[in-house]
Amino acid sequence: MAGEGPGADDGIQGELVNDAMDRAREVADAVLYEGYLLYPYRASAPKNRVRWQWGVLMPPAFAEGDVGEHAWCRTELLAEPAPGAALHVRVRFLQLQRRIVEVGPDFQPVPSATVDGVEHTTWDEAVERTVDAVLPMADVLAGEVAVPFEAPGGEDAQPFDGGRVVRRREPLSGEIRIGAVALPGPFGGVRLTVRLANRSEAVTATRERALRHALIAAHTLMSLSGGHFLSATDPPEWASRATEECRSERSWPVLVGGDGTVLCTPIILPDQPEIAEESAGNLFDGTEIDEILTLRTMTLTDEEKRQARATDVRAAELIDRVDNLPPELLDRLHGTVRYLRSVVGEKPPVPAPAAPWWDPGADSSVSPETDTVTVNGVPVGKGSRVRLRPAKRADAHDMFLVDRTAVVQAVLLDVDDQWHLAVTVEDDLGADLYAAHGRYRYFGVDEVEPL
Repeated sequence: MAGEGPGADDGIQGELVNDAMDRAREVADAVLYEGYLLYPYRASAPKNRVRWQWGVLMPPAFAEGDVGEHAWCRTELLAEPAPGAALHVRVRFLQLQRRIVEVGPDFQPVPSATVDGVEHTTWDEAVERTVDAVLPMADVLAGEVAVPFEAPGGEDAQPFDGGRVVRRREPLSGEIRIGAVALPGPFGGVRLTVRLANRSEAVTATRERALRHALIAAHTLMSLSGGHFLSATDPPEWASRATEECRSERSWPVLVGGDGTVLCTPIILPDQPEIAEESAGNLFDGTEIDEILTLRTMTLTDEEKRQARATDVRAAELIDRVDNLPPELLDRLHGTVRYLRSVVGEKPPVPAPAAPWWDPGADSSVSPETDTVTVNGVPVGKGSRVRLRPAKRADAHDMFLVDRTAVVQAVLLDVDDQWHLAVTVEDDLGADLYAAHGRYRYFGVDEVEPL
């Protein structure tokens, strides 16, 4: 389904390289199906009777009723497009599809029916929808561009002995509005605004009915054919003020697969999110730990698994995948460590099995006993004398250590690549005892003055 606004089919799309979009697809899929169906994955579970919580854009008539639902979302971020660049915008959402089981000659709806050992359950499924638009950045800078789109409704019937399964979809309409303005000052760059809105004219009184006309789990992917986007959380210094002035509502920009692609998501994520390589497949709950959720799914009874399989084809695939998960894949979910540091072009060293990640022996590139760090132009290492200038006040007792002298016992690097000094206070009568037990006071390199 392609947008029909200006630039949606102007030949530029064939020139764009969409590798970055493809790399972002796995994360975008996790957003699209977050909360789609929750453990224990059956329609009868209370948690699966109230659904569709993320990125729901309701029809305007319902959203205007002050019910806590909204018809639009907006994302603002900064970008540095190259001359002649084009912007590829891809909107993705779920369209609700009611699956209704009907039996008898007059096709009366029922919660479920079993025929020839196959259970059919009434349930709300979803159909994936995608809208693509490709726009020259020159056009976007010249004025806001509107790209309207439609998602067709329809009805399909699947007969079975004594009844049928009917799938019904209501038509949807929406609009993407993209605009950009050049940033003031000598550094260049633009502020890009993308607004996604539901334009369906349906008038409904209940949320259940309004959802039939909603854009569900709506999110936007954007990619530049030349240039890059700036991080909303870690912009360069020159763009920090302009970044603070950006206003995003119900959609958050996240860099994905580099800085040439951004995912505007209703779920706040860090830049460059990735699906863990150990994950065997979608569990529809990215806030859970895969191992725990997999083990819990294994404990479902045969009857519970049967009900889950009858609820949704995606649930059936999940149950089958967990039931047939090889032991070695299950083992991969347990105790996986992400290395804290790596060397460009080389794999990080593999620590000895007995050394946990927090043990200095697990990473030969650090040595608290011999490492030094430069403070005010002076290398400081074990044995160095320093004057303490506590600034962070991590401990109320720090005020008593101002201007005291101390001896550095170790130079440490934390998981955020920040240096710290472990010290003992020189005139502390228990300093030798503390050192023997490895009990030190810790300060940042900006909290000491070399002597």
